[in-house]
Amino acid sequence: MSERRALLEAILYVTEEPLTLEQLARGVEWPKEEVEALVAELVAEHQKPERGVEVRAVAGGYKISTKPEHHEAVRKFVKTLKPPLKLSMAALETLSVIAYKQPVTVPEIQEIRGVNAAGVIKTLLDRKLITTAGRKPVIGRPILYKTTREFLVQFGLNDVSELPSLKEFEELSRAALGEEATEAGA
Repeated sequence: MSERRALLEAILYVTEEPLTLEQLARGVEWPKEEVEALVAELVAEHQKPERGVEVRAVAGGYKISTKPEHHEAVRKFVKTLKPPLKLSMAALETLSVIAYKQPVTVPEIQEIRGVNAAGVIKTLLDRKLITTAGRKPVIGRPILYKTTREFLVQFGLNDVSELPSLKEFEELSRAALGEEATEAGA
């Protein structure tokens, strides 16, 4: 039972919108009565004063949120964090080339992308997503670039070996574009 309760807690944690008992039961394929009992246990368990979050009934469903007594302290803390990483499509493309081909030079990046990358390189350096990795031993000795620890942190990776393979990346892209097309048509 505790494994099932833990699974429901994880599901409520990752979803942004409140989930109804029916949605939960249908999604995990358990009887609604069992889901209702487990959610009631989660609600009671999270009411304890030593818990920082609660499972609450909201808009006909359930969701996990911070307890009201912690709102101001949490809000103050969140304001101290860096804003989310926002990159242009050109910056994302360039960063992808560097991540997969590193160490790589600006001329090599430009050859792959087909456009000038100097401005984007500066942006990525300023954001500490890439760094220099020496110089390539060829005529002109161009600077080599590689990703940084900050890149790994921003993208939730332990190391670059966790990047999806190019084949997996293409499949993810196709799936994402398919979903966008479906949403646009709805």
